[in-house]
Amino acid sequence: MRLSVLDLYTIGIGPSSSHTVGPMRAAAQFAANVAGQSPNRIKVELFGSLAMTGRGHGTHLAIVAGLSGELPESVDPKQLPKIWKTIEASYALPLAGKSPFTFNPETDLVFNRRKVLPFHPNGMQFTAVDERGKELAVETLYSVGGGFVVRESDPPAEVRPCAFPFTTGEELLEWTEKCPLPVSGIVRENEAAWRPADETCQRLDAIWSAMQGCVDAGLHADGSLPGGLKVPRRAPGLYQKLCERPESALRDSLTILDWVDVYAIAVNEENACGGRVVTAPTNGAAGIIPAVMHYCDRFLSAPTKDWHRDFLLTAGAIGLLFKENASISGADVGCQGEVGVACSMAAGALAEFMGGSPLQVENAAEIGMEHNLGLTCDPVGGLVQIPCIERNAMGAVKAINAARIAVRGDGQHSVSLDAVIRTMRETGKDMRRKYKETSRGGLAVNVVEC
Repeated sequence: MRLSVLDLYTIGIGPSSSHTVGPMRAAAQFAANVAGQSPNRIKVELFGSLAMTGRGHGTHLAIVAGLSGELPESVDPKQLPKIWKTIEASYALPLAGKSPFTFNPETDLVFNRRKVLPFHPNGMQFTAVDERGKELAVETLYSVGGGFVVRESDPPAEVRPCAFPFTTGEELLEWTEKCPLPVSGIVRENEAAWRPADETCQRLDAIWSAMQGCVDAGLHADGSLPGGLKVPRRAPGLYQKLCERPESALRDSLTILDWVDVYAIAVNEENACGGRVVTAPTNGAAGIIPAVMHYCDRFLSAPTKDWHRDFLLTAGAIGLLFKENASISGADVGCQGEVGVACSMAAGALAEFMGGSPLQVENAAEIGMEHNLGLTCDPVGGLVQIPCIERNAMGAVKAINAARIAVRGDGQHSVSLDAVIRTMRETGKDMRRKYKETSRGGLAVNVVEC
């Protein structure tokens, strides 16, 4: 295996894994590489989707924080605007947290909206120069979704030997038949190639705890979301109404879905505010898996005490198939690569939670993506708010329905998960660029910004 499933779950900050988490990591990586050369100045140029929607996604804040040595896993989200204001006033930035260098945000951070690099739409070029203007280092990095950062020249990731290697859904199902083990069991054994079992459990527990904390924060916040749209937070009000009339569920069993909606909305409102969230597998789709997990926790009977570990492992296996064989980047394949993938991951994991067989798990994951094919990424105003927040609520409910359809069946189905992954990849290639996180098509041009 080239990746661990835990690579898909990063405890970081909003509002975007590709536009905030990835650029911060890239900037921190470049800063660490050139710190020994004591550059006098660093210039950063953003291309494609990063340039077109970077302002709304906080890419500028992430870049300067990364250059100063901050990382998304540990940075205090509330400090990012303060760091930016300090730089605007002083034109100085501590390189990797150490010696200062000159950085003028108006000239040294360039949003190149007219150019897209061929390797990937989310390109960044970092240039360090000395006091005479001589180039010390130049590096081009790409934020390819989910917080992953790569170079075009990077060789394929090292394949680690593991108990049950798989790169397709078909291979995964073959292992579950031979062992036999559930999908989560297969993945648990494979994760041993990356770290001790105790550490894997601790990290899975930390991911679930962070998801719960994010939901709680979103339910108890107030005010409006940042940016020109002035979108009010809805999760707190919806939560209060549900708590005031709990008996309504006795008359309307679909009230449960109202709770699923509010869990998803709470997470994505926190994400839109740049708060602490878990990429799952991206920030734009961060609310779907936590919402479905809260549905399991609050409304279903858990099969085991540590059910959340199995849920995340199963979801991660499905996410890896999309990551390896297609894309999880909205700038690359549209929102089908974000909300669609998260819906597929949650559907498959929920099917196993409900007692489904591996074939039913694969069926649920397939249904979850099949009915998100062609989903565009068209954020209004370049902000991860409209339609992104509601889209997570819809994706969570769709995941629940997909799992229920699969578990009610016998596992036999006409379209395989592998086929739908191939279709998603091809659909993304055919999709016009204006529908892939550029805010130049779809709702982004048909909704008047307030």
